[in-house]
Amino acid sequence: MWLILITAACIILVIYHHLGYPLILRWVRQHKRGIAAPHTQHDLPCKPLVESQLPSVVIIVPAYNEATWIADKIRNTAALNYPAEKLTLLIGCDGCDDATYHIAQSTLSEPECQGLQAKVVNFVNNRGKVAVLNQLAKMAQGDLLAFSDTSALLSIDALLITAKHFQTPAVGVLNGSYCLLTQPNYGEQAYWQYQNRIKASEAQLGATLGAHGAFYVIRQALFRPLEADTINDDFILPMRLVADGHQFVYDDNIHAVEQEPSSEQQDHRRRQRIAAGNMQQLLRLKQLCLPRYKGIAFAFLSGKGLRVLMPYLMITALIGSGILAFTHAQFATVFWLQVLAYGIAAVELIFKPKRSPAWVKALGYLVAGHSAGLIGSMRYLLHLDKGHWSK
Repeated sequence: MWLILITAACIILVIYHHLGYPLILRWVRQHKRGIAAPHTQHDLPCKPLVESQLPSVVIIVPAYNEATWIADKIRNTAALNYPAEKLTLLIGCDGCDDATYHIAQSTLSEPECQGLQAKVVNFVNNRGKVAVLNQLAKMAQGDLLAFSDTSALLSIDALLITAKHFQTPAVGVLNGSYCLLTQPNYGEQAYWQYQNRIKASEAQLGATLGAHGAFYVIRQALFRPLEADTINDDFILPMRLVADGHQFVYDDNIHAVEQEPSSEQQDHRRRQRIAAGNMQQLLRLKQLCLPRYKGIAFAFLSGKGLRVLMPYLMITALIGSGILAFTHAQFATVFWLQVLAYGIAAVELIFKPKRSPAWVKALGYLVAGHSAGLIGSMRYLLHLDKGHWSK
């Protein structure tokens, strides 16, 4: 009986996480459409901002061996539609052993970049992204801190839209839409499209869960230094502000475009690290599961909480239904469906057929993601993540 209950619970949770929760979010979004939602772009303050009222913004960019992208990042920042005297760019080169620092300095001397207030800090020793973020945030002097990746280009009006949101005193965090410039991997493309829809829907429940490091903004006065071993800084930092009662805005009119393509191997390593961070943030932000957070707690448990547990739930569901298949026809059916699904995913991942249907590619990417999640969460529990950068 216990085996039946545990196996059935795992199967239900797997189905709920992948199908039930997204459908609930879709229903919430459709039924709240047209209603003033304080966490989306539809509730922008109507009062126009004159230049003197615009908040000062410091864009913080940590960099490690980013010689390929640093010049584009600086030029993009200089081209943003925002008053030059209200905008500062802070770049932290974290023990780079390539030409990142020298290219940054050279780019700042270009005619189109000379009006940009910028500083490039060259740290001799590589200490990790979080150490750079903490130090640059401490140096920053502005109303808003915008964190951005070196390889991400921002839409021209990103800061003007940001400024309008922060007219509302309750707003403490803002995140925009993330998209890929090159899309060689269908699974990765579909995943980020799905994530953008999820974030927009979660905002209707009270707050988007976590930001993307390509671009997110907080009030400078709310910044608290992160622990040195923090993995997913773009989740921990904004969600701590949400736990403190500040609003988290998601606006899909703001775009952060990722230039750097990633190979399947790089993507797998990145997802392992994100999974380790998911385990860490579940432990460090467990207060978000309390009933007083209402929709945020529901989204945190259904999204991030179950994502951490999903590889273990899937393995338990497969083994449990396999054992019960000998005596229960229902579990036999479920078992063979799982075997079929994992078999299709394995063929897609191993042989990479060129003409696979879209759903097969998505299934392969999903299974690969959960395998990376299993490895990443185990690495965190075994204290194998040291917090240093790895390209």
